[in-house]
Amino acid sequence: MTAAVNTAPSIASRLINGILAIKPLANLAKHQARQMMIKRAEKIGVPWTQEVKTLQARDWTSDLDQIQNPQITYPDYYLTSFHGYEQGDLCWLAAFELEVAARAVHAKIWPDAEAQGDAKLRQSYHDIVKAKIPQAPQNILDLGCSVGLSTFALQELYPQAKVTGLDLSPYFLAVANYRTQQHQANINWVHAAGESTGLPDASFDFVSIFLVCHELPQSATRQIFAEVRRVLRPGGYIGIMDMNPQAEAYKKMPPYILTLLKSTEPYLDQYFALDIEQALVEAGFQTPTITPNSPRHRTIIAQVRG
Repeated sequence: MTAAVNTAPSIASRLINGILAIKPLANLAKHQARQMMIKRAEKIGVPWTQEVKTLQARDWTSDLDQIQNPQITYPDYYLTSFHGYEQGDLCWLAAFELEVAARAVHAKIWPDAEAQGDAKLRQSYHDIVKAKIPQAPQNILDLGCSVGLSTFALQELYPQAKVTGLDLSPYFLAVANYRTQQHQANINWVHAAGESTGLPDASFDFVSIFLVCHELPQSATRQIFAEVRRVLRPGGYIGIMDMNPQAEAYKKMPPYILTLLKSTEPYLDQYFALDIEQALVEAGFQTPTITPNSPRHRTIIAQVRG
């Protein structure tokens, strides 16, 4: 098994957590993190302000009604601030800003990638998926699909497949459904929790989880892995693309940047401490392959055991 990161926070980490426990300081850190992203986006030619204004100008009432599952009970861990939004993922602004934020955040992964960094990151994941999964999947679940960036990319990668995008935020899914027309896609959007999808047993060949696990407490991650095992067919695969706790980029990260990062990612310590390889094996998968796919990220591929 891959050695897990030490679960005991360092002195610097404990200090940062103490700072973030003081609400005015935490709010300031979130504000600074947000402003940093907006400035980065505009600097590299991503029209953050204009794109958000365009989306805000629409009436989203019918979009939300069409996609929202009124029977959902949101888990406690989800009802917290994420990414600088006080309402977390359960608000329109988070949905409207997600795509431009992704392009801004991923602009610095590779030197000179800038606005193409996000597309390059997704491609690096897909290259590993195609290399590790011998047969093209026919039924794909994008779990934690957000506004559909990863979902549309998977459909382009496997145009013959039936693709389902599942997320816990109806606001994200409303935007994803709206974008479906622009992408000329045929995707089934599902408003549900990853731990309890409501989808049939053994109904997918491949489940992809793209930049989700670092936003979860360990208990939720383990429950999601068990649910993925349930919905996968015999011989099916799980693919996970997320931050790499072993990456030098995080080990060398300046404390003030780490503070800004942790102010927007409440479960980052839990994610960095998780032995994700062991968690997958315990959920019923074969020992996974773990491949760095960027200076900051890793791709994990595991096949159903038995």
